[in-house]
Amino acid sequence: MPEDDARPSGAKTWEVVVGWVEERILDGRLVRGSMLPAERELATQLGVSRAAVREGVRTLQASGVLCPNVGAGATGGTMVAGEPHVALTRMLRMHVALANFPARDVTQVRVVLERLSTSLACAHADDGARARMREALNAMDDDELTREEFNRFDTRFHVAIARAAGNRLATDLTVAIRESMRQPIMRGFDEVADWHLLRSQLRSQHHAMMSAIDARSAAEAADLVEHHIWSAYEAMPRLH
Repeated sequence: MPEDDARPSGAKTWEVVVGWVEERILDGRLVRGSMLPAERELATQLGVSRAAVREGVRTLQASGVLCPNVGAGATGGTMVAGEPHVALTRMLRMHVALANFPARDVTQVRVVLERLSTSLACAHADDGARARMREALNAMDDDELTREEFNRFDTRFHVAIARAAGNRLATDLTVAIRESMRQPIMRGFDEVADWHLLRSQLRSQHHAMMSAIDARSAAEAADLVEHHIWSAYEAMPRLH
């Protein structure tokens, strides 16, 4: 009988593989950097086909839990990766696109997360992190930018703040939410009646946020980012 053969009634064979990996991560037998057994060995161990092993591994790779061990040589292998932002971003982007999460609901959660990440960035952002914020900020001041380019640098600015927070969970959640809203925001930019006015307001708000972060004024920065997010939301009827 395969090791730990406790297949739930009706379970697909690839789900056995996923369950095997999940159980070992939860009990500590697999940690970040651990290698899975070779495909043939794992299939034999679990009493499933090699195709089921491949499907289970692909599912976990899409979730950011596993990744190919690049450069492992002829034997290859699959490694426990633990890159949750990959799966979070992909999942949120698709669900937002399908309107499974209304834009207002996403925006409410975004406000909570960005208040937190911006406050933390005030305490933890080093010179390099602030330089990355300013790089995106300065890029947005270019009047020749297209709306799509402006949106790209806008996203980059918010992501730079989140990455400076010093809290990996807050960062990954914040980045996933902001990335998931990139296309809805782009559609809002395309349809706004007075783009130049909105662009000017967004620039001013971004610079004010940067000044508060530079001053390490966490409460002010959090209030500014909340006002910024809601004012942008209200200015783009497409998001409502």
